[in-house]
Amino acid sequence: MLEALEEARQGDGLTAPNPPVGAVLVAGGECLGRGHHRLAGGAHAELAALADARRRLGDRDAERRLRGATIYVTLEPCSTHGRTPPCTDAIAAAGLGRVVYAVTDPTPANAGRAAAVLASSGIDVTAGVLQAEAGRLLAPWLKRVREGLPWVIAKAGLSLDGRLTRPPGESQWITSEAARADAMRLRLRADAILVGAGTVRHDNPALTLRGDFIPPDKAQPWRAVWTRSRELPPDARLFTDEHRGRTRLISENSWRRVLGVLAQMGVTTVLVEGGGRVLGEAFAARGVDEVCFYLAPRICGGGVPAVGGFEFTADAVSCRLERAQWTAIGDNMRITGLPRWDDER
Repeated sequence: MLEALEEARQGDGLTAPNPPVGAVLVAGGECLGRGHHRLAGGAHAELAALADARRRLGDRDAERRLRGATIYVTLEPCSTHGRTPPCTDAIAAAGLGRVVYAVTDPTPANAGRAAAVLASSGIDVTAGVLQAEAGRLLAPWLKRVREGLPWVIAKAGLSLDGRLTRPPGESQWITSEAARADAMRLRLRADAILVGAGTVRHDNPALTLRGDFIPPDKAQPWRAVWTRSRELPPDARLFTDEHRGRTRLISENSWRRVLGVLAQMGVTTVLVEGGGRVLGEAFAARGVDEVCFYLAPRICGGGVPAVGGFEFTADAVSCRLERAQWTAIGDNMRITGLPRWDDER
């Protein structure tokens, strides 16, 4: 199952609105095939693993060796028709003897049905193996299924005194080039990047994926701007570059409504990149699921606070990070974790 999870991670950020899922086929202590779901509408992980086994072994040997084999998959196999046929049909047709999965599919059409469907074909099923580990990877998709809202990652590059901007006349950059490159990889997980109107007016960002590490199947994330006035410079990059068709303006008056619009756009994971007011409203609404802050060894002495920009009570945004991790990137520090508010503990 650990190897199936490694497979699943290869699809993280590529499969929306579907989940990232991995699968590994085993018989006689040997891996026969492995695969992961690469993009919505493409083969599910189970079919990818079966196809890999047939490529490795040849159709005739695969047919023989797959009989009675075990498939490890990070999510309960689908048992209904969607864009693709049910994976339970393919598993039964291949003659597999056992299915081991980590997380039960919460969608009403599939939830818990795989065991009964597979049992009718004489296939044993074991559920819940490494459920917690797989659940962390599936968390954005699980939230979307259960709550109808996207997973929110709050990202910021800030100074030691908690500022997003430097004094006028200085460079716009606070964090190092290495930290900014690391943050670019974080965008791979996102289906949308959200900023406020102030960020567009003052920084004119591109909000695109750039670099030779981008998988060919990864679409440029939506570039969402939360602006109540809709008064933005018409010559901004978001409206004039080659990806202008991926720009959306959102004028809703609450954080939950903003997330609702993103959900309607098919967004499973949204990366909130600022500014301070947008981050402040997200935290004040307790609408942040994950934090990724880059801390630079710099004192700015002013500028935009990382979380703020409007009147709110301190206890509205006060939280601590669970599963916090601190990673040095040169002389910068990346801090990640899951926010938990004190009265929810």
